[in-house]
Amino acid sequence: MTTPRRMGAQDSRTRAALLDVTAQIMIEEGYAAATSRRVAAKAGVKPALVHYYFRTMDDLFLALFQKGAEANLKRYEQALASDKPLRALWELSSEPVGTALLSEFQALANHRKAIQAEIADYAERFRAMEVKALAGLLTDAGVSLDLAPPPAVALIILGVARILTTEDSLGITTGHAETLALIERYLEQLEPAAPAADGPAVP
Repeated sequence: MTTPRRMGAQDSRTRAALLDVTAQIMIEEGYAAATSRRVAAKAGVKPALVHYYFRTMDDLFLALFQKGAEANLKRYEQALASDKPLRALWELSSEPVGTALLSEFQALANHRKAIQAEIADYAERFRAMEVKALAGLLTDAGVSLDLAPPPAVALIILGVARILTTEDSLGITTGHAETLALIERYLEQLEPAAPAADGPAVP
């Protein structure tokens, strides 16, 4: 009977460092550059240590995605529970680093079915949470859910934010200022800024 190969601890600092380094390589150089040798070199360890913590590179990619996905779910839960949930949701969806890393995972998913399944599972969980929150927010704002179905609003927010972020990284800016101004007008209508406190009378 074969003895299972010993694996590194889940809470190891070295394991966490390998995940961080892999994310950095994927963002800066693309997922194809994230080989065990490249990850090891950037982390300052031997390649064998990468496979001590992760049996395969697919295991490393999955662990990295799951770590980011769970962290993002918590961040979105906090955003949707904030005083300005729509604005917070828009700002989170527009973060360039997160968008860049997700794009690399989507490219990787074209060749890794396990990654594809994990992305789909995370996306559906996130979408369900977002739709439920948006239904309440839009209703409270007096918006007809027939005219603005929450699933469609969720997809529009995410899609527009990612398109703008991706195009901006490529140096494409036509229409961006107008789109951002339009989004700002809608956000202001749905979540108006609190009136400024009265200051001292000007003599």
